[in-house]
Amino acid sequence: MADKTPIEWTDATWNPVTGCSVVSPGCTNCYAMKLAGTRLRNMPSRKGLTNQTKAGPVWNGQLRFNEEFALQPLQWKRPRMIFVCAHGDLFAEGVPDEWIDRVFAVMALAPHHTFQVLTKRADRMRAYVNSPDTIRRVYHLVCDIAVEHRVNVTLIADPSHEAVAPPGRRVYLGQWPLKNVWKGVSAEDQKRADERLADLLATSAAVRWVSVEPMLGHIDLNIAWCGEDALSPECWGDCGWCKNGRPALHNCQRGRQPDEAIAKGRSGLDWVVVGGESGTGARPMHPDWTRSLRDQCKEADVPFFFKQWGNWSSIMDRDNADPDWRADYANRLNDRRQDISWLNLAGGSGFHGERFHVMQRIGKAKAGRTLDGVTHDAFPKIERAVRWLVPSTKSF
Repeated sequence: MADKTPIEWTDATWNPVTGCSVVSPGCTNCYAMKLAGTRLRNMPSRKGLTNQTKAGPVWNGQLRFNEEFALQPLQWKRPRMIFVCAHGDLFAEGVPDEWIDRVFAVMALAPHHTFQVLTKRADRMRAYVNSPDTIRRVYHLVCDIAVEHRVNVTLIADPSHEAVAPPGRRVYLGQWPLKNVWKGVSAEDQKRADERLADLLATSAAVRWVSVEPMLGHIDLNIAWCGEDALSPECWGDCGWCKNGRPALHNCQRGRQPDEAIAKGRSGLDWVVVGGESGTGARPMHPDWTRSLRDQCKEADVPFFFKQWGNWSSIMDRDNADPDWRADYANRLNDRRQDISWLNLAGGSGFHGERFHVMQRIGKAKAGRTLDGVTHDAFPKIERAVRWLVPSTKSF
């Protein structure tokens, strides 16, 4: 639990659930995994969550609900952006729905905070969030926690009662999705973007976002949603989602979805965060991969946040700095040096590859977080409409 954090796009971290498992290449150098097996290995919230291997600590799939952290956001009076489960995945395999219910209930009881949820298990998040049973369970817990712990909020069961409610923080029972919860997925390359974004964009959410960190390959968000544009608020094409027998997505313009089921507001991605890898064993990020996402977001008017270059920085763009290939590639710029890496647009180290760059490991701090001399710190400004699911007197 950290009231302060060096993560550039949030204010604090909250770890009610810790532990995870490796599911894709982006997990290889996970900072939380390394910490859980080294500096934090004897903490009750991390102990036994990793196995030691020749490559260092690796998640072993064990998970833990940390009771001591469960209600912490309710104690923070100043509004914060809070990264949820920074040292795990809330929707990891093996996390019981009961644990997730408790996390969502606390988020509902803290409307003054903004919670940023990030997962690699987009399919499970979609199934959980879109289930009517989830809403019922979460709001039962909201009432129980509010009473048991004397949470200083007013519970409003019917919007018509709002005018007579006392001043202060208000929790609207049955409001879904939670307006203060941003739901996102991690996607390190095109394959993972294609796999996860369709489920994310079918998930009921106030804000949907993607964290491309560590960025390990080129990503075209214009084709990442079953072949359609993940940045667009509308879908007119044959995206393949409906063809597979699934219900139409929020932004379907073909009339397949009844009016009452349409989530108003934009349905594409609301925010894109990009960052290179840091830490031991960090892999370099090609500058053109990052520029491409920046340009895609600009074209679609989607907020773009560039977090960091990571440990590596480009010291030569061959097309511009050495078109005749006369630089000292045999010695000073040779990739046999530990601090030098060759990187082409396809992600390989082939010298004859397209858009060849010489990358040098200089450390995260020195590499910085400006892209072509500009710091990109954009955040979502969209408040998506939410459904009011007014509970019956029998529900709560």
